[in-house]
Amino acid sequence: MKTKQDWYALKDTLSLSGQALIDGERVDAQSGKTFPVIDPAREVVLVEAAEGDQADIDRAVAAAKRAFEEGSWSQAAPSHRKKVLLKLTALIGEHRDEFALIDSLDMGKPIAEMIGVDMSESLDCWQWTAESIDKIYGEISPTHGDTLGLISHEPVGVVGAITPWNYPFMMMTWKIAPALAAGNSVVLKPSERAPLSAIRLAELALEAGVPKGVFNVVPGYGHTAGKALALHEDVRVLTFTGSTRVAGQLMQYAGQSNLKRVLTEAGGKSPMLVFDDCADLDAAAQRAAFSIFMNQGEMCIACSRLYVQDSIKEAFLEKLVALAKTYQPGDPLDPETKMGAVVDRAHFETVNASVAGAEQEGLRCIHGGTTQHKSGEGYYVAATIFDEVPAEASVMRNEIFGPVLAVCGFKDEAEVIALANDTPCGLGASVWTRDLNRAHRVARKIESGMVWVNGWGGGDPTLPFGGVKASGNGRDRSLHSVLEYTNMKSIWMSLEV
Repeated sequence: MKTKQDWYALKDTLSLSGQALIDGERVDAQSGKTFPVIDPAREVVLVEAAEGDQADIDRAVAAAKRAFEEGSWSQAAPSHRKKVLLKLTALIGEHRDEFALIDSLDMGKPIAEMIGVDMSESLDCWQWTAESIDKIYGEISPTHGDTLGLISHEPVGVVGAITPWNYPFMMMTWKIAPALAAGNSVVLKPSERAPLSAIRLAELALEAGVPKGVFNVVPGYGHTAGKALALHEDVRVLTFTGSTRVAGQLMQYAGQSNLKRVLTEAGGKSPMLVFDDCADLDAAAQRAAFSIFMNQGEMCIACSRLYVQDSIKEAFLEKLVALAKTYQPGDPLDPETKMGAVVDRAHFETVNASVAGAEQEGLRCIHGGTTQHKSGEGYYVAATIFDEVPAEASVMRNEIFGPVLAVCGFKDEAEVIALANDTPCGLGASVWTRDLNRAHRVARKIESGMVWVNGWGGGDPTLPFGGVKASGNGRDRSLHSVLEYTNMKSIWMSLEV
């Protein structure tokens, strides 16, 4: 791992571009407008990015549609697309430190986490998805002997992608890799809070051999560029990671336009359930802390609701508070830092307001609390834990998207399952028990797209990632994600003529 000095030296060599990349070319927004991309740890402008809007989205979608219809990518042999995406994977590996640094500067994430989690998992996903391209087969249906029923999976056309700021490179990877693997063209609108790694990836895609127009990036705001993409008649699938509120808006836009398929991975309020037969309280406490303080709590799968069985709660919280003290906000470019800056001033104020509201409600804060901001010194918030939090409290109900944990005790299995399911969301959950029967029973009863048993956050490219209820409907990762970007076609052939 590089030292802090190494990362600062590399930072000084970066050449950042905020231009859109449309039809293989770097371009400014047609309006000429830009917006500042801020480094939240130092409160400085990294670069001015093109503020794309309707005109730029129209241009990008037209390029993507033309490239799709020309067929240099969509009709290429699977082996060719595989070869190109494997080359792109290799290029990403060569530029791993550059991408890690860009995202760390863009949204405040610790550099050690960028290297050890984001880039590692992204490279695995690109590699695995590329390798999967020639492993997807069609089917023959069991028809009568004088007919032949064929079932095939075909690329949909133009895929619109809207990605979040909390895991810029990794979330982009989870959507772009399978969409390209299936043979589609893509128009990506990255979050305006962290658009820079997307632009750089599009440049490397061209270098790897992805044809012009197949992968386009348009920076801009959600209410202009994002809305234009969601309403566009030539976009066949829209994939999104972000808030539940915006996911609902995008589904409305699909209904107002062409009934495009909308794949959403939306908000979460994930529970962690620790039973008194947990085999390793230390491991559970470490994972509980990691699941809420990692990435400054800016995670859709953060276990922000912790339920601990009454008989072990006091001992567990003692361990948890001790661990929370190790999550001191610090310089994201220091490899020793475990918690960096939140993404910008607006989000700092949102998280701080949630903590202040909980304190005003009279909730018991056992670690952390509201944070004072010093101008020019970065947007840092404290790791915070509230205990004895009732089900109706705002910090137990609302997704804060920050390092704020709500804790509650429970008596028995039936009570904690009811508590865990008492949320509109259903993205992830974590269960800690040594009882195999209980593990199966509870995992099945929790209303969630993903459940980790005696762990949290585990998985790899073979396992689908996504939620239920207000947490969305699509799936990232695995072969299921590649098929999300295809249309199933049935062909019925008569063999008698």
